[in-house]
Amino acid sequence: MVIPLRNQAKDEHREAAALRYSAVWDTQGPSLADTRQAVRTLLSRAGHPPDQQPSQDAQIVVSELVTNALRHAPGPGELLLELTGNPALLRITVRDTSRTPPRPAARTPDRIGGHGLHLIARLCDRLHTVLGDQGKHVIAELRLHKAPAP
Repeated sequence: MVIPLRNQAKDEHREAAALRYSAVWDTQGPSLADTRQAVRTLLSRAGHPPDQQPSQDAQIVVSELVTNALRHAPGPGELLLELTGNPALLRITVRDTSRTPPRPAARTPDRIGGHGLHLIARLCDRLHTVLGDQGKHVIAELRLHKAPAP
């Protein structure tokens, strides 16, 4: 089930309405192309052009986090993208069924794969994991640095 991008109602504690995107999946994961398109659309609505570095970085982070969830946690999952009252901060949350926190692989330059968490950590301002009874939430916060276009 995919919940379309939309403006959310104003919250009393926020200055501006949030833009959100949410997708859930069962055993069949989402298309990574669709998740990247969702990032491009969300950020474009907030004034961040898809051909600029902030949008491209966000697409990489989402692809890596969703790929990790699909690869290491069988079963249902969820992707939530949120641009809150500050349109220069994107919060990416991926929920999966594994209670094992992600751990970066040892750095080995000749290894193919296993570099995703290192890349995410370099691109994001904050990366943390919240464990729950039925899995975990991996949350990445990405400051989009450049002010959105008018």
